[in-house]
Amino acid sequence: MTDISAPTLAPGSLVTVIGGAGFIGRYVVEALAKAGYRVRAVSRHADSALFLKPLGDLGQIQVVSGNIRSDADMAAAFAGAAAGVNLVGILAESGDQRFADLQAAGAGRAARAASAAGVSAYVQVSAIGADAASPIPYARSKGEGEQAVLAALPFATILRPSLVAGPEDQFFNRFAGMARIAPFLPAISGDSLFQPVYVRDVADAVLAALQSADARGRTYELGGPNVLSFTAILQMISDLTGLDRPVVPLSDFTSGLLAKMGDVLPFMPMNSDQLAMLKKGNICAPGVPGLADLGVTPTPLSGFVPDMMLRFRRGGRFAKAAQDAAA
Repeated sequence: MTDISAPTLAPGSLVTVIGGAGFIGRYVVEALAKAGYRVRAVSRHADSALFLKPLGDLGQIQVVSGNIRSDADMAAAFAGAAAGVNLVGILAESGDQRFADLQAAGAGRAARAASAAGVSAYVQVSAIGADAASPIPYARSKGEGEQAVLAALPFATILRPSLVAGPEDQFFNRFAGMARIAPFLPAISGDSLFQPVYVRDVADAVLAALQSADARGRTYELGGPNVLSFTAILQMISDLTGLDRPVVPLSDFTSGLLAKMGDVLPFMPMNSDQLAMLKKGNICAPGVPGLADLGVTPTPLSGFVPDMMLRFRRGGRFAKAAQDAAA
């Protein structure tokens, strides 16, 4: 069992990142490498994670195969590591990818392996709304995962981001892609509030949490400086893509029907679980520590979303260049 009073992460230490090839993972790996740490990025398929290697110096980033559902894989993943980060999570269940297996049992398995390896710092990336008593499977598994991590590593830092946005996200890009082919954008539970957080800010928060003695054993909720309704976000996407799609509010009945269709059709905008989470809102709770407490300045949506939307415009970046030249 790791000593809760162990020192913070030393320069050049080996940090294991479970889920290092995912959307958030690639930015966490890059932030750790830039800070001078050695990184072991763990992915179910190492060959698909080789793109991570150029993010660091020669030999600085190691890519290995490992499944969070395997005790042996997790033990190997954390062997010799001084710190760990778990980023494994799914937005919807499919095939053998189940919330309980990955976000609850898997989180506990990774933390126990990290404890056995004697790590001195650990970050579990969860989500706003995580609650082990929630009737919503996604939120419940996230909450159970937090409990399992803290049982194994009482000094672990829990990070709960709001909607994470960035170049490869599955939210802004998904609805922008929908705007290309659909005559309108559906505002499902349009009054629900979001506090999107830039993916690089989340990565910086992970780094700060690993390095900070004050962050040990604490929970942070990560949100950006902009709080917007779902309707306002869809309107932003319509405007920035230049597609001028009307944003149409949907009734609770119609939203529920579409969500049920999403339970069986992956191309639908959301499923029943995601609709239930959406109705609860996705903003940081008042008084809970956040990015600023980790020394990270939140990036406004205006700092990165317009560039993300350029590729969805008619003519893509060339259309924007032509507009700038004519201005």
